[in-house]
Amino acid sequence: MSAPETDTDATPGVRTPKPGKAGTPDPGSTTELAVAARTSRRGRSRSKAVGVAAPLIVLALVIGVWYLVSYAVLDPGRRFLMPPPHQVVTDGLLGDAAQAMWEALGRTATVALTGLAIAAVIGITWAVIMSQSRLMENALFPYAVVLQCVPILALVPLVGFWFGFGFSARVFVCVLISLFPIVSNTLFGLRSVDRQMRDLFALHHPSRLTILRKLEFPAAMPAIFAGLRISAGLSVVGAIVGDFFFKQGNPGIGILIDNYRSRLQAEELFASIVLASLLGVAVFWFFGWLGNRIVGRWYQH
Repeated sequence: MSAPETDTDATPGVRTPKPGKAGTPDPGSTTELAVAARTSRRGRSRSKAVGVAAPLIVLALVIGVWYLVSYAVLDPGRRFLMPPPHQVVTDGLLGDAAQAMWEALGRTATVALTGLAIAAVIGITWAVIMSQSRLMENALFPYAVVLQCVPILALVPLVGFWFGFGFSARVFVCVLISLFPIVSNTLFGLRSVDRQMRDLFALHHPSRLTILRKLEFPAAMPAIFAGLRISAGLSVVGAIVGDFFFKQGNPGIGILIDNYRSRLQAEELFASIVLASLLGVAVFWFFGWLGNRIVGRWYQH
């Protein structure tokens, strides 16, 4: 048998195989890369399918339990306590009160988003001020905690006395209830910048504004959007709470919920609660989607 070709220019005493032609790909490695790519695509497709199927399965179980309670647990005379889902859809979401519900939902969404926008501006500014000085953090952060701990329901009557019982009072309640998550998450993000990155920036002696704009804010964006997602749901809750107390002007979804409760209109009551919940989910999902578009998915892994 003939010996394999060797590279004669190699180190004396060491026989190494002679490489093939330059630029010629190895068929084995190419096949392995193709198989790995197909496996990765299958894994992503399977992950997406599971991500869609899992919530649908849970939803089906919840609806099944709902039907079980409506028809197997409750007597026909007490079925108004939990009407079956199809009646909620037909008599509530598609009934005579549907138009009033959607209009009220639009007003509540306007109040919630306005309050969330104001809370975002105040909260991010507040966190930036605290991030620039430990003294300012020690002076201001306890008041953010106090604001979070004070029962909102105890403050709502005072808000009505101060701002009236209209749009401004409802927005103020949304700001109060949604402010703390934005402050705390933004401050956490600004404080979590990698120390090595700070040292690298310090070599160029940048100003505080440059550090904030080019280092701290980009690093804090994932935390900021996490705070916005939490505050978005809280702002919807604040708008509904404001509706319960400030029953003046055009009704929001909270006023309709209270009216349906007092009149024992079960189908309309459940339908309005479902719509209010879907509003909170939609706002929460929107800020998650916006965060993925602006920051990317890297921070979720």
